[in-house]
Amino acid sequence: MMVKTKAILVAAPRSGAGKTTVTLALLAALRRRGLSVRAAKCGPDYIDPAFHHAATCAPCLNLDSWAMGAALLESIVHEAAAGADLLIVESAMGLFDGAGGAAMGEGAAAELAIRFQLPVLLVLDVAGQAQSAAAMVHGFASFDPRVQLAGVVLNRVGSDRHHAMIERAIATLGIPVAGAIPRDEAVHLPERHLGLVQALEHDDLAERLDRLADLAERHCDLDLIQALACPLEAEPHPIAALPPPGQRVALAKDAAFAFIYPHLLSGWRRAGAEIVPFSPLADEPPPQTCDACWLPGGYPELHAGSLANAERFKAGLARFAATRAVHGECGGYMVLGEGIVDAGGVRHAMTGLLGHVTSFAERRLHLGYRTAKLLQDCPFGQNGASLRGHEFHYASVTEPGSDTPLAELFDGEGKALGPSGGRRGRVTGTFFHAIACAHELAERSHAKLATLA
Repeated sequence: MMVKTKAILVAAPRSGAGKTTVTLALLAALRRRGLSVRAAKCGPDYIDPAFHHAATCAPCLNLDSWAMGAALLESIVHEAAAGADLLIVESAMGLFDGAGGAAMGEGAAAELAIRFQLPVLLVLDVAGQAQSAAAMVHGFASFDPRVQLAGVVLNRVGSDRHHAMIERAIATLGIPVAGAIPRDEAVHLPERHLGLVQALEHDDLAERLDRLADLAERHCDLDLIQALACPLEAEPHPIAALPPPGQRVALAKDAAFAFIYPHLLSGWRRAGAEIVPFSPLADEPPPQTCDACWLPGGYPELHAGSLANAERFKAGLARFAATRAVHGECGGYMVLGEGIVDAGGVRHAMTGLLGHVTSFAERRLHLGYRTAKLLQDCPFGQNGASLRGHEFHYASVTEPGSDTPLAELFDGEGKALGPSGGRRGRVTGTFFHAIACAHELAERSHAKLATLA
């Protein structure tokens, strides 16, 4: 069934301009007004969607035009928007930023704006500038005529006079200013090495969202923003991003294991799989009634001592792995190894189901889109299959062990990066985060040529 929900894309010229704060403020304020609002996030992000979920009380799905084919994208958009009055899509990085060296990066939020005809609400950090903000707006409005810049929200405004100067300059472009938010450190969300501190770690998140709703009501024209949104048309497609790893999947889920894409879980459920959560931090083993176990990413380095002492979890996982598939992704991969060295240089014994050791003391950023060609069968594909996803971690493998490599990795431009991860018996793991199978790549390329031409 075709969904016809109104939608708008919140974007910015760069990361750190305040688009997540503005998005959350709008979601909270519009929900307070009684609207059924939903959120989606461009690109490979786990942390922002958890805040969107808290603001809307509905899952926030990821949309990634680099990793997902046209049919999968449309199906996820349909799922994200179904039953809502308004869908707010938050961009990643800058509006036109993505992989490759083209003027518009592959995977950029602008690709989604073009494909789904999403009007763009541009968040501008105007600290330290005045009329020059209008030149920025002009550039974004004219850079690609297929992208509709519908309105602007000024962020970190210094005073009423500052606001008036910028608004007068932007008025000459015929683009409305839909909000002007003052500098306010009280609404700042704390960060750590992978981005914002996770939503589940904020005891006062409801109060923070209330303050953000107040901010939007005082400083944004909510009626105008609703009017700027346009009807969205999308249909579901019988397509799965990844096959379920089993019929009953034991899923590690707590503050150490929080990074798994909602579109994967919903796809697994549609395929008939049951997801059974358990908490390693609570020293819970994977339920023995399950036929596969998935350890997603997260922040195991912040909980390495607790995980090292979780003997029931470690023994239960080893017992599970003797007869059934276990896969660890990024943080989960770290826990499957012999040990984790924390930021202070202390080594903590992990499960030892794979032979590597990872260290957070020797920090180095590994970031970017990845294509993974499987070298071994694993829960989400057979030897030779290709997957699209990404890496985002600071930990490094300091002792590689002797396990058979799981996959060959390539960066977003196709450059070979070498082998990654490992397999031992029924246990597999890698730093690579899978977003979707790559069987749609040819179809995605043809669709891109058709929709972006």
